[in-house]
Amino acid sequence: MPLPPLPPDALSRRCPPEQLPFETTSDLEDMKLFVGHERALEALRFGLGIRQQGYNLFALGPPGMGKHTLVRQLLEERAASEQTPPDLCHVNNFADPQKPRLLQLPPGRGAALRRDMDRFISALRLALPGAFESEAYRMRRRLLDKELEEEQEEIFGAIERRAAERNIVVVRTPVGLALAPMRDGEVMKPEEFAQLPEEEQDRFQQDISALEGELREALARLPQWRREAWERRRKLDAEVISHAIADLVDELRRAYADLPQVQEHLQAMQEHLVEHYKDFLPQEGEESPPSEAAGEEEDYRIYQVNLLVDHSQTRGAPVVYEDHPTLANLIGRIEHIAHYGALMTDFNLIRAGALHRAHGGYLILDADKVLQQPLAWEGLKRALRSGEVRIESLEQALSLVSTVSLEPEPAPLSVKVVLLGDRWLYYLLYELDPDFPVLFKVPVDFDEYVVRSPETELLYARLMASMVRRDRLLPVHRGAVARLIEEASRRAGDAEHLSTHLGPLGDLLREADHVARQAGRETVTAADVQEAIDGRERRWGRVRRELIEEIYRGVVLIDTSGERIGQVNGLSVVQLGPATFGRPARITARVRPGKGEVVDIERIVELGGPIHSKGVLILSGFLGARYACEQPLSLHASLVFEQSYGVVEGDSASVAELLALLSALAEAPVRQWLAVTGSVNQHGEVQAIGGVNEKIEGFFDLCQRRGLTGQQGVLVPQANVRHLMLRHDVVAAVAEGRFHVYPIETVDDALELLCGQPAGQRQGRRGFPPDSLNGRVEARLRAFAEAVRTFSAARRGPPRPPHRTRLEPRANGGGIRPAGRRGGRR
Repeated sequence: MPLPPLPPDALSRRCPPEQLPFETTSDLEDMKLFVGHERALEALRFGLGIRQQGYNLFALGPPGMGKHTLVRQLLEERAASEQTPPDLCHVNNFADPQKPRLLQLPPGRGAALRRDMDRFISALRLALPGAFESEAYRMRRRLLDKELEEEQEEIFGAIERRAAERNIVVVRTPVGLALAPMRDGEVMKPEEFAQLPEEEQDRFQQDISALEGELREALARLPQWRREAWERRRKLDAEVISHAIADLVDELRRAYADLPQVQEHLQAMQEHLVEHYKDFLPQEGEESPPSEAAGEEEDYRIYQVNLLVDHSQTRGAPVVYEDHPTLANLIGRIEHIAHYGALMTDFNLIRAGALHRAHGGYLILDADKVLQQPLAWEGLKRALRSGEVRIESLEQALSLVSTVSLEPEPAPLSVKVVLLGDRWLYYLLYELDPDFPVLFKVPVDFDEYVVRSPETELLYARLMASMVRRDRLLPVHRGAVARLIEEASRRAGDAEHLSTHLGPLGDLLREADHVARQAGRETVTAADVQEAIDGRERRWGRVRRELIEEIYRGVVLIDTSGERIGQVNGLSVVQLGPATFGRPARITARVRPGKGEVVDIERIVELGGPIHSKGVLILSGFLGARYACEQPLSLHASLVFEQSYGVVEGDSASVAELLALLSALAEAPVRQWLAVTGSVNQHGEVQAIGGVNEKIEGFFDLCQRRGLTGQQGVLVPQANVRHLMLRHDVVAAVAEGRFHVYPIETVDDALELLCGQPAGQRQGRRGFPPDSLNGRVEARLRAFAEAVRTFSAARRGPPRPPHRTRLEPRANGGGIRPAGRRGGRR
């Protein structure tokens, strides 16, 4: 007896609005954490609570589930009660400027130090020139210069006096000092000197030689006098500069007396300033005023503080999300500026990365984005392994440049990293990257569905209320909430579950809000939600409508009336972007005697996937086990999806393919007003498939386009009944008796429904009843086997007589031998 169709109540689980205990979402409280993610929340709390190396987290699940929102919300709640990490600053390393130092300061002190150093530099720009322009400094400088001049004058004056006693004068020439004989207070000319007696000339020569020796000794001492003078001036300048900056530096020392790192830096800065003070003073001969000549900003950059991370406004631990995780954005970068045609850099151009900002807190990253950036994944792993952030440019990492650059002191790293990604990406990394299971030990697996119950429906409503308030939408009436809950169940593909994909739900809610505003309503109603759903179908349904129209016009051949042997209407699912719809397909089978082969034409032409090919091979196992237990399966069958020009994958059409085979073998016509979907095993049991709602609706749309007759319907696996969440128009047509949905558990159920005849049950060794469908299939296969045997016998010809051996006596009493063989061995 054929199975009855399903009642309308079994085709979709409705959510009665009157069972929801509120009028609009304004009556509901916000939902902080959505129900259904208990396992994920437990894993999150575990991973965040354990403070051991390598216990970073990977939140896995498809996009649109609200992973980022849920993870960030939980992290922010936890981080609010944790300690704020220190500020990070880079300052100049006066001993080695290529290796800037890193200062770790209490939260807020980094910004204060930067402000104080800026004020110090501003005061320094005025104090330094003022100290060296003071009257006291100039007077002391003049005294030093005068002492030097007096010392020099005393030595050279003594030489000049002794020379004058000998009538010799010291002459200053462009090339230096010279000695010449003198008479009557004037230098003697060479002619006059030549007229002197030889004794007097000799005396002059001896005196000049002696004085030249004294003069050389005095001139040799001149560099020493200059060094001594320079040293005395330097001591004076150091004394002056120390006195000028003493109050400024002491003020900084008092402000940061509790920070040894700052004290050490201030000491090094003071020593450097005393030693290099001339770099900040105007050069001799400059006409620019000190404020312009000596106070240029770049001259004082070495004393500035580069604040990498400022936590002055942070409350608790930081929670950082990096949307563009390049290597530079993760570990930081060193910028350059153009200076006279060359690129220059210093510690002030060091920029922090996300790891710097997340130190002491939490960092959220999208796994696929990290993997797409060159060396970003390796840089992240290196930082997590070493526990420090070492700034390195992409060019340095790839060894593309060999120029000298900065080597900043690495920053310590203590952070919990949470990666967000798909499940396939998690398992791929786990298998292929040996570092991944070591560094990311905690998987946070988000559930895609939650069990549907009155409690979870109310929680779902509270979640919608939170979305409404967050996005400033119109209040949603409970009828609209009920319709959204039904849509969430449909998206889950299961009447007993709700989908946890919050992205599509939020989009639908916003679109319904737009419809309500366009209509001038103050609340979103069920009609607005339905109009938003219908609008999506219109926007996304071009291909589906064109396909139905091509079938209606007869371009694609699909029958929805009449009966045909070996032809069954199968159903498949097409997914194009956001659009998913069912597509009817004609499946045909042809049979003849053969060697037990079921040929899948799709596989032969390489249009069939491996799962589809597996389903076809299962058919051979089913046929052999049911109908050919005592004889060979002497069958050659061919199966094909007619007018299919793309890849066919999946086993959801294996029931339809088997029914086409059985119809061809039994020569029983199949009702074309019915379509079937489902997979089958070797025992003939019909198994569940995916996309059951879309498949039913695809065949319904075709039948509705041609006109519903009250006979049309779809056969679906009994295991899929719990998954039915059909459209309202389909349920209405079933309620009116114009369309039907039949549940099937075995191939025999489908066979009886499609052929309108009893399938028949095996009666022991007598086989199936001869007038049943199975009996006709068995008889046809037996006839094929007999035909194959007859054909094989005819090819071999008439049977040969048995061969007989005649024995003859062997000569000389040697026994017997076979007749016809003489002599030795041939």
